[in-house]
Amino acid sequence: MKEIVFDDSFRGNRYIVQNGKVLVEKAAGFADLPNEIPNTTDTRFASASAGKVFVATGILQLIEQGKIEFENTLGELLHIEFHQVDKEVTVRQLLTHTSGVPDYFDESVMDEYEELWVDYPNYKIRHNRDLLPLFINKPMMYPKGERFQYNNTGYVLLAMILEEVTGMSFDEYLKRNVFDVCGMTSTGYYELDKLPSRCANHYIYCDGTNEYRTNIFSVDAKGTGAGGAFITVKDIVSFWTALSEGKLLSKELVSEMLSKQSGDGSDAEEGYYGYGVWIMDNPAGKDLAYFQGCDPGVSFFSEYNPNNGIISVLVSNYGDDVWKEMRKIREALY
Repeated sequence: MKEIVFDDSFRGNRYIVQNGKVLVEKAAGFADLPNEIPNTTDTRFASASAGKVFVATGILQLIEQGKIEFENTLGELLHIEFHQVDKEVTVRQLLTHTSGVPDYFDESVMDEYEELWVDYPNYKIRHNRDLLPLFINKPMMYPKGERFQYNNTGYVLLAMILEEVTGMSFDEYLKRNVFDVCGMTSTGYYELDKLPSRCANHYIYCDGTNEYRTNIFSVDAKGTGAGGAFITVKDIVSFWTALSEGKLLSKELVSEMLSKQSGDGSDAEEGYYGYGVWIMDNPAGKDLAYFQGCDPGVSFFSEYNPNNGIISVLVSNYGDDVWKEMRKIREALY
C-alpha cells in the first residue's frame, strides 16, 4: 500500500477498510476540548447531511415491500396543508433532488446554516414537522422534475412519508430496520441537550477571539430526514458492508441506488446523484459511491469503491477538510 501523507492538523477520525481488513485507523483532536478528552475510534460524531442515505434506504425498503411506489405523490402520502408546494411531486423526485420543492436551507443562496436560527430558535427543531414553518408557505423553486438541485426539504418530506406509512418516528424506524440490521449499535439521532456517552462536542472557530465555541446554537436540536445522525466510523463501515451484501435491500435495488439517477456531472468530483448517495464517474471500472455532510463544526465523508472493496470514512468535529484527505486516499489506494 502506498503511504498516505495525511494532514497532521486534522482533528477527527480517519478509518479505511478493504474487504474487512483495517488499513488505516487514526483518531486525533479532542472530543471535549476544555477537558482535553481525546477522540477515539469509538467516538460518536455528528454527520450532518450524510444521514440522507439512511432515509433513502428506509424509503427503498418500503418500495421493495410494496407499501409505496416511486411514482406515488406527496398528495397521496402526506396529510398536510401544501399551500404552494406541488402535491404531484413524486417519491422518485424527492429521492433524486429533482422535486423543486422549496428548500428551507437553499445552499445556492445561503452560506451558513446558522442563518436559519436568527428568527426561529434551533431548539424548536426536534421532529421533521418542526421544520414545516421554514418552507411550507414558500413557492416551488422550479417545476417538478425540471432539473437537479440539492434539496434538504425533500428528505425531510421523505422522512415524514416514512413516519406516515409506518406509524413510527423516522429515527425509530431506521434504528429497527437499518441500524440494528447492520449492527450499528452506536448510531442514532440524539437531542443535543440529551446526548448519550461517547458523543463528541463540535467546535466552531471564532476569528475575533481566537477561541472555539460549540455548535449547540447552530444546528437542529435533533436530527431530521435532512441529516443529523450521530455515527462512529466503524458503524459506517458496517452500513456499507450490509448494503453491498444485500442485507438491507435486494442487490438489484442496491445497484439502482448506487447508479446515476440525476445530475449532469458538470463537477467531476461532485459527480451525479443516485438515491441518497453521490455517484462519481469512473471510466476505468464501476462508479464510486459516497455520502457526505457539512454543518457548523461538522464535516463528514465516506466513500465505497466497489472495484477494490475499499471503504473510507473521514469525520471531523472541528469542520476540518475531509474532502482534501479523501483525495489523498484516492491517489494512494485507487
